[in-house]
Amino acid sequence: MTEERSREFDVIVIGAGAAGENVADRVVRGGLTAAIVESELVGGECSYWACIPSKALLRPGTALHGAQSVPGAADSVTKVLDPVPVLKYRDYFTNRWQDDGGVQWLTDTGIELVRGVARITGPREVQVDGVDGNSYALKARHAVVIATGSTPIIPDIPGLRSAPYWTTRGATSAREVPERFVVLGGGVAGVEIAQAFARLGSLVSVVARSRLLSAFPEEAAELVAAGLRADGVALHTGTAVLSVRTNEQSFSVTLDDGKVLDADKLLVATGRRPALDNLGLESVGLVEAEDDGGPPALRISTDSTGLVEGAASDGTSGLWLYAAGDAAGTPLLTHQGKYSARATGDAIVARAEGKLHRAPRPWSNVTSTANEHAVPSVVFTDPEVANVGLSLGQAQERGIRAGTVELPINVSGSQLYAENYRGWAQLVVDEDRRVLLGATFAGPGVAELLHGATIAIVGEVTLERLWHAVPSFPTLSEVWLRLLEKYGL
Repeated sequence: MTEERSREFDVIVIGAGAAGENVADRVVRGGLTAAIVESELVGGECSYWACIPSKALLRPGTALHGAQSVPGAADSVTKVLDPVPVLKYRDYFTNRWQDDGGVQWLTDTGIELVRGVARITGPREVQVDGVDGNSYALKARHAVVIATGSTPIIPDIPGLRSAPYWTTRGATSAREVPERFVVLGGGVAGVEIAQAFARLGSLVSVVARSRLLSAFPEEAAELVAAGLRADGVALHTGTAVLSVRTNEQSFSVTLDDGKVLDADKLLVATGRRPALDNLGLESVGLVEAEDDGGPPALRISTDSTGLVEGAASDGTSGLWLYAAGDAAGTPLLTHQGKYSARATGDAIVARAEGKLHRAPRPWSNVTSTANEHAVPSVVFTDPEVANVGLSLGQAQERGIRAGTVELPINVSGSQLYAENYRGWAQLVVDEDRRVLLGATFAGPGVAELLHGATIAIVGEVTLERLWHAVPSFPTLSEVWLRLLEKYGL
């Protein structure tokens, strides 16, 4: 028989992924009590179905190709991967989809876990249908935080929605490598998974409506495209899917250029959106009709502390509903979600202590200011793409007089890194303030160049001062010297 249990906490967090864990951790550190509600695995998408397993699938192929690119090592290694130990390596990093370590961390941290499906029923009120069959009526003294992550966007393609396609979850948890594999989507997830499976032995085709990695500079994206082609991946860019037909154990994908691609597995990696469905947000006034006359759609907007604007008040204060990570619509990246979650947790504590009464100053510990200026991201293909900050177009849209400097990565460090190394680098510069606004690096091993650029942008280091940050020789970082020289320093 179902039993309803009432509980009260200072803060209730819905979602135990990276963002939810960080919010809960910060409020507990600040002296508040916290409960976290999760219906799946503690640790969330990144730990079990996204960042971690996808990188575990990619890393063996990158390491093998790296060895094959260095004379002296190339003669000592095999030419192909064995999928069995690669999948085992992936299983290790996902703890075989067991979350006992995450649950123990919550216990050790003093965060109470409520397993179940949460629904907001009113200001500061959350109803949970527990996996144990009980119902929990939770009340928050200070805040409820939505940290439910994001969910895949499935395009409206005839035959697709009824097909047994994979999303990234299916691909990153695969138990075997398909012989023929079609990937719909040329974004980060699509190209990473395409390369991982190509190097595991699949015949892979990627279908993208525009060019690959359209959010990144074209020169960088073309290096990735060349890397995929070298691994045997067929690229169908600027191409739409007309229909998907499911056969007994396979798929036929018809493209608008008349080609038909046959596959044993089909991955849909066409973007993600905040996971806000069935959370009860309509009970606190957060529903808005679509402009095109379609069904009502949820909308949330947050300030720099994660406070959700427009949520109904319970008569005491409207400052009670927050969102963090993907659910807030901030950059859909784990590290940015954790960053914004830390700011949200600190803001909740500050408001609970009566120390935060108005809009906080930018770059303080209770704001996620970097989301507007310096969001770092890495495409972990081989070659890699590492990007942070504004593009030239974005800077100009903000009214900034900006310019760029770019060049191939051709320094002693790159020549030693791999035979026939190919790379590209770009800086976006504020011409008036003489500081960096953005940076992109493409090539093998460039991810480790990114944090230096991030620090320079956040710290507003002038180019003249950056000139005195001398790169070690012989490393890839010498490209910084070449970029500044080309700029004219």
